[in-house]
Amino acid sequence: MERTLILLKPDCVQRRLIGQIISRFENKALNIVAMKLMKVTPELSQKHYAEHVEKPFYPALESFITGAPVVAMVLEGLEAIRVVRDMLGKTNGLQAAAGTIRGDFSSSRQMNLVHASDGPEAAAREINLYFNDSELCGYDVCLTPWMRTNDEA
Repeated sequence: MERTLILLKPDCVQRRLIGQIISRFENKALNIVAMKLMKVTPELSQKHYAEHVEKPFYPALESFITGAPVVAMVLEGLEAIRVVRDMLGKTNGLQAAAGTIRGDFSSSRQMNLVHASDGPEAAAREINLYFNDSELCGYDVCLTPWMRTNDEA
């Protein structure tokens, strides 16, 4: 099992798309093992986007991510990082394929609804920024045997 951090960004929250997006992840047999509604502070934004802080576009990014609440989640599942990123589609909603979350709901590069970790190291770092160990609640879903075979787990 693999874990990934998901942020339903301020545009997702403001547009009331939280439930529709969460249902897509659940329908794909990904488990939500942590979730909370929160405000991203400028300090947290700087830690999360550390590689971008010195770039010219960072002030607008920080203003956006701190401008309204986000829903932070940890999803768990087989190849969760790749699966989620495939579900999201390309970063720019105008270039994302129909059927992906961004392709169906976004028409912007920055206001693209969802952040997802881009690899295992990033996922571990980002999960630790938003959640402590006591907030992670792993569990087995009783439907799992009907979603994949035992040799796939």
